[in-house]
Amino acid sequence: MITLYTDGSSRGNPGPGGFGVVLMFKQHRKEMSEGFRFTTNNRMELLAVITGLEALKEPGHEVVIYSDSKYVIDSVEKGWVLGWVKKNFKDKKNEDLWRRYLYVASKHKIRFQWVKGHAGNKENERCDVLATQAADGPNKLIDYGYETENGLLKK
Repeated sequence: MITLYTDGSSRGNPGPGGFGVVLMFKQHRKEMSEGFRFTTNNRMELLAVITGLEALKEPGHEVVIYSDSKYVIDSVEKGWVLGWVKKNFKDKKNEDLWRRYLYVASKHKIRFQWVKGHAGNKENERCDVLATQAADGPNKLIDYGYETENGLLKK
């Protein structure tokens, strides 16, 4: 069983953003984070989940994902994203990330567990620190999916 804690952050929403991930398996622990110059909180929440899953080197794992994002959890657990696929994501945001999520998620058996944000859960708090440090830090990446979709990317 692999345990994955995730969190996303955006300053201004949209604004500078980042995500944090804590991945745990047996005695192993890996922390990941990245910052983006202009994005949304929902994109960072979803990208945290994707990044954690993409870090798994082999398919077929049982993964429990702890997240405080109702957007991510409800979209998956209530089957909304599958309906969006059937409608080719008509009028839905974050298609690029949802397609990426569906691809990587298909390789594993995933269960989501909602955790209340900022409520003292040690690993969720760590992810929040990683996400906000990434959002506030230097050398942020371009969220091409967001900036292109919204006509913001300058050539």
